[in-house]
Amino acid sequence: MSSAFIGRGRALSAVLLGIALAGSAGTALAQRPGPSAADIRDETTLRPPLLFREPWQQPPFTGRLDDHARRITQAAVTNANLALHLYGEDAGAVEVYTHEGRYDLWTGLTRSPVAVTLEDKGVYVDLTGRARLRWMTRTENLHVLHPVVKLADGTLLAGSQTISSPQVPGEAGDFVVSEVTFDDQRWFTLDPARVVVTREVLHPDLSRVEEIGFVDLMPGGGHGFDGCSNVSWIELYAGTHPR
Repeated sequence: MSSAFIGRGRALSAVLLGIALAGSAGTALAQRPGPSAADIRDETTLRPPLLFREPWQQPPFTGRLDDHARRITQAAVTNANLALHLYGEDAGAVEVYTHEGRYDLWTGLTRSPVAVTLEDKGVYVDLTGRARLRWMTRTENLHVLHPVVKLADGTLLAGSQTISSPQVPGEAGDFVVSEVTFDDQRWFTLDPARVVVTREVLHPDLSRVEEIGFVDLMPGGGHGFDGCSNVSWIELYAGTHPR
């Protein structure tokens, strides 16, 4: 038998073996079970439900709607279960404005760093696991936002995650929707009076949180597109514990 004939036979055998192996792999993949309905239900139940949504509103005023009338008060909160808390020397200068048909909080006239939080008056918020904060925000120039939480022991913390808008030279920033998760960032003590970051806190207990919100660590730059931040609606997906 010629060597050419033997070579062709071996090549044919290799091809047939490859086809057989591919068929076996395909059969194995076809027989591999997908996620069951129970698995899908379990995955869904791990995601906490919507605890609250806050879209803000214009506080009542008399006379002309000017900067003073726009200043934030508890009346800017639409949800009766939520209490508003302000931190910073000039936090009262945060204003309620309308952009793109929505109300939002604006920090442009603040002369100090400021933090704004919301407290569900009836429960502690559980931010462990898959809890998340979802919101629409806009920042201008070098301003960024950080998430803020107040623990059950009264400690105010700022997270390392930063939220900012895409910046195009000469143009205003865009409103963007983003999410904040809580178990994958560093946390730092936030001085409630000066609103400055101090020491890092390792492994804070996020299972019982009194307040949640945001901090802008820079004073506002004024009207127009100077340095500032806007926070439109806020959604919190989290578990709860009774107080």
